Amino acid sequence: MDQSVSSIIFDDTRKKILLIKRRDVPVWVLPGGGIDPGESPENAAVREVFEETGCEAFIVRKVANYHPINPLCKTTHFFECKLLSEDLKTGSETRAIQFFDLNNLPKALPPPYPDWINDGVLNLPELLEKKITSVTYPVILKSILMHPILVLRFFLTKIGIYINSKN
Repeated sequence: MDQSVSSIIFDDTRKKILLIKRRDVPVWVLPGGGIDPGESPENAAVREVFEETGCEAFIVRKVANYHPINPLCKTTHFFECKLLSEDLKTGSETRAIQFFDLNNLPKALPPPYPDWINDGVLNLPELLEKKITSVTYPVILKSILMHPILVLRFFLTKIGIYINSKN
């Protein structure tokens, strides 16, 4: 089964979170990505944070397991991580990295990130088990109508075509 990880990283005040702007599709998202064969979700989360921020991190807690309701997404393990340094560096997967105030997040965060950020902010003691309900065919259709180029770029990367952007 194809699975992925995503991580929320707070600043020391827990009033800001780290987002990355993807290089392939220029949108702000939480750090994350696929789990390699034989890799644990925990190791994948730490690896993805490093690959996308240039910083070593450790897991504070597992926030949730998210389960797809359609083929538009995959099972995702969601972690809260802490950076060991804040010497952030963009790389092959990221064009920008920034801490955003929770009250002033980028306006066009794609689904399901707003829901996941809210779950991370709750800081609940128990592990959440939730369905990914914000990624649906009507949501994708609306996104296509509002942001056709971004959606096309996203789907091309999902089928293995890398679009190199110089921005």
